[in-house]
Amino acid sequence: HVQLVESGGGSVQPGGSLRLTCAAAGIPFTTGCLGWYRQAPGKEREGVAAVDSDGTTAYADAVKGRFTISKDNAKRILYLQMNNLKPEDSCMYYCAVVKNPTKVRAAGIGSADFGYWGQGTQVTVS
Repeated sequence: HVQLVESGGGSVQPGGSLRLTCAAAGIPFTTGCLGWYRQAPGKEREGVAAVDSDGTTAYADAVKGRFTISKDNAKRILYLQMNNLKPEDSCMYYCAVVKNPTKVRAAGIGSADFGYWGQGTQVTVS
């Protein structure tokens, strides 16, 4: 039974920070590739960041230098530290399993195929 539960969203002013958390169960947490994507109403899903089993990370250009993805294998928790938030970062954020890590390594997070995601957590920057 796959379960991904996100938390940590909220409302902040521009320039502020949030740390999103995703508690995972029922997935190969230590051996798989995990990531975050975001989606605003009426817009396409956008890959934000991913971390592979060996710690290799990938980020969308829009968040490079501001967001950091990490995970705690012992606790089975995925994190997304978001700093210097901008109004355009406002939307729902989801953690998910990345089904094609090899392609993501080669072509970037924009090529990520996500499977198994949680209910999301809302981030509002204004």
